[in-house]
Amino acid sequence: MATKPKTSEAKTMEQYRVALDNAESQAEIAAIMADLGFDSAVIGEGKAILAETRAAYDANKTEDDETSEAYADFSSKKEQLEDTFSLHRKKAKVIFRNDSLTADKLAISGAMPRSYMNWLEAARKFYSVASADSAIQGKLARLKISADDLAAANTMISDLEAARSEYLKEKGESQDATKAKDAAFAKIDDWMSEFYAVAKIGLEDKPQLLEALGKTVRS
Repeated sequence: MATKPKTSEAKTMEQYRVALDNAESQAEIAAIMADLGFDSAVIGEGKAILAETRAAYDANKTEDDETSEAYADFSSKKEQLEDTFSLHRKKAKVIFRNDSLTADKLAISGAMPRSYMNWLEAARKFYSVASADSAIQGKLARLKISADDLAAANTMISDLEAARSEYLKEKGESQDATKAKDAAFAKIDDWMSEFYAVAKIGLEDKPQLLEALGKTVRS
């Protein structure tokens, strides 16, 4: 089933709500629909399905919002580490430009990795190796990279990993909520399809009443 545009889902639910309310509250429509099998009990079933759809829609919207927030947090932390690592890496490449062995140990030889995982592994190796080697720290200090700076960067890596885990968790929950919402819409759409088919038969000679159910009748 194709997913409805989000802007139309709210309108669809409102149309269904008005239709079911009017089918129950307007005496003439209620009498005609009851004769065709859609009495108040059956209309109540439709309202219950619509309420389930509304709940699924709201839950999906909440999950989408939480996913957006989690992604924004992840992106912010990633940008912060990118800026820090980029500067530190540039400084280290200058310091160890004639020391290929140390440059290789720090994973700063060649260009900065472009893929996320390779970039993160490069950052992790740089900061873990530098944090454990006092000789490297002494040389990095010449260009204002302190042990505290290295420790802070290691913390940023941990925070980034946690933020990415949270984002992926929220993304999965959002996808599940979308499936549940789509299934709920499929159910109410099917129910309302029969409702409207019956209404068109019963109100064929009363177009103004059909319009009260949200169906525009061409003159």
